[in-house]
This record gives sequence, structure tokens and C-alpha cells, in this order.
Amino acid sequence: MSTADAARQWAEVWAAAWPAADVDAIDALYAEDAIFYSHPFRDRQPPREYVTWAFSDQAEAECRFGEPVVDGDRAAVDWWAVMTSDDGSVESIAGTSLLRFDADGLVAEQRDVWAQQPGRHELADWAR
Repeated sequence: MSTADAARQWAEVWAAAWPAADVDAIDALYAEDAIFYSHPFRDRQPPREYVTWAFSDQAEAECRFGEPVVDGDRAAVDWWAVMTSDDGSVESIAGTSLLRFDADGLVAEQRDVWAQQPGRHELADWAR
């Protein structure tokens, strides 16, 4: 699988699985020993552990992902989301995932950078 195809698949699966809180679909995108950092100031953790935690209080989510920018076995993908927690609070988040894929098209390494803001905030030029 080409890096461009793997990156598009990654974005498509995340776009469908995030609102559905589908941990299994997202986990299937990653190599068994994937390096995963959900934020620059967080410790490395397994992707499945992270998404299980991230979805644990999610009542609703809306998200979109941009077209991957690809170079060799690496890709960068912008994304945006609005999440509603079980307590009814709403938060917007926008970020970029820096990805490296293995020969099978699985994510071998992911490093995310993002910002969050309380409430719903449209970012018309982000993740398009």
C-alpha cells in the first residue's frame, strides 16, 4: 500500500470511528509496536489505550480530516472536531497528526499537536 493510500485510509477510518467511539476500528490502523504520542507533553502510550480513554466520556463528536501531505513513508494530516462530553460540555479541538507508515500501511509512529477551546468554534480553513 502506498503512503498516500495508507494516509487517506487513516483519515477516513478516524473520520468514521471518532464519532462512533469505535476503538477497534482505530486500533486496527496501528502496528503492534507503534510509537504514539497524543500530545507533545504527554507520555507515549499504546493507541488503543489512548482512544479508550479519550472516548470514555464522549457523548457526541463531529470531526473532519484534511487531505494528507505525503513525503516518503510519512504524512501529515490536519483535523478538527467538536466534542460533547457526558456532562454536556462542548469543546473544539484542532490539530495535526504526524504519521509514519510501515510497509503494510499501518501506522508505525504518530505524534499529534493540537489546541483546544471551550465551546463550538468553526474553523473554515482547517482540515479541508
